[in-house]
Amino acid sequence: MLRIKTPQKARARRELEKRAPKLIETGKKTLILHGTKTSAVLNAVLSDIYHLKKESAVKFSRKNKDVCPFENGGETSLEFFSHQTDCSLFVYGSHTKKRPNNLVLGRTYDHHIYDLIEVGVENYKRMDSFSFDKKLSPHVGSKPSICFIGEGFENVQELKHLKEVLLDLFRGEVVEKLNLAGLDHVYLCSAISANKVILTQCALRLKKSGTVVPRTELVEVGPSMDLVVRRHRLPNDNLRKEAMRVVRDQPRKDKNIMQDTLRGKVGKINIPDQKVDDTKYFHTKVGDSYVPHKTKGIKRERREAKMKKEEKEGDEHASKRQKEDSE
Repeated sequence: MLRIKTPQKARARRELEKRAPKLIETGKKTLILHGTKTSAVLNAVLSDIYHLKKESAVKFSRKNKDVCPFENGGETSLEFFSHQTDCSLFVYGSHTKKRPNNLVLGRTYDHHIYDLIEVGVENYKRMDSFSFDKKLSPHVGSKPSICFIGEGFENVQELKHLKEVLLDLFRGEVVEKLNLAGLDHVYLCSAISANKVILTQCALRLKKSGTVVPRTELVEVGPSMDLVVRRHRLPNDNLRKEAMRVVRDQPRKDKNIMQDTLRGKVGKINIPDQKVDDTKYFHTKVGDSYVPHKTKGIKRERREAKMKKEEKEGDEHASKRQKEDSE
């Protein structure tokens, strides 16, 4: 029998409460890690992604030999790291001759691999290579706007999958209301073919337009890269259904129960039909169960009633014969 260890210190209990499932989940954390071999371009890509998600990201600097997300058994170490860091998103970079500058984006559910998509990085430009007014640089932790341009995001299965992953990766914490003044950058994703997407970050410059809505200008601040889709793996239907399940935010309402100011809680009870006209059932009083007529007790009662009836008829017949004899 497995022994469940409970935390002894208050700090450990607080950490477990933070990781426990919530009715309204907080923002997702991202795990960034390197493969066995990486290139200079890929190191810069991972560093810029970590800079964009600095408040909600964990980056490993060491190389990881046992991580192979698309192979059987290669996701064990990745799931372990996800559980230890409490990250539900991950970005894994590797570089080989067959797949140069390879980037694997994925999501986890219950710290197990949910889905994967593999892209190749081309035409990469670092954030340092762009010259712009530093006042326009996005603030750390600010809410971005994400724009997807192209029909491929609606028609092509690979690009639809990439769109879902990029949304989860860059949108941050979900909010209901947003102040327009706090919107300072936007991610532009343009589908130029069935397997190629241009991703770039632009800063928003708000100017006067003479109306309530200001005029906006886009200033490219980087990074900028071309993402070429190579492989992808979707979750099965049962796992997707379980992951998309939403918990009820309100308790279920009890039927036929009302609150009265004088009598308090008042309930209504529905009693099923008693089947009085049906000769196949015998019913004694309200609340009793129906008893079929073939039971032994009912047969004995009917037999006794029949015997009494025959005795009564015999007595009446005998008294009538005595009366006729006396006449």
